[in-house]
Amino acid sequence: MTDAATSGESVRVDAWLWAIRIYKTRSAATTACRAGHVRVNGERAKAAHAVKPGDEVRVRIDGFDRMLVVRQTIAKRVGAPLVATAMEDRTPPRDPAPIIAQRDRGAGRPTKRERREIDRLRGRDAD
Repeated sequence: MTDAATSGESVRVDAWLWAIRIYKTRSAATTACRAGHVRVNGERAKAAHAVKPGDEVRVRIDGFDRMLVVRQTIAKRVGAPLVATAMEDRTPPRDPAPIIAQRDRGAGRPTKRERREIDRLRGRDAD
């Protein structure tokens, strides 16, 4: 491990997010910071913002916030078992996505049976 990881010093937030595998590349993490999708302790963070153990990092990905707590600072990518020790994930569980009934384009008019199934999925039961 690096010296920063063992001594508990601060590390750039973009490097830490890349090291714990939130983003595939460090440039993607930097871009997210520039766009305002990363917050450290409730405040917008630039890519060079330093994080240290105990800081809360919120990352907005695909319209959902991930809440992470820094347990250990790492600046280089490490194996998955070590990533689990470097952060604590406090993200609340997501609500399941609603099922939307859609027909393939050009499939023609639905049969009576298919129409009833579509109505049942959309919650418009006649029962």
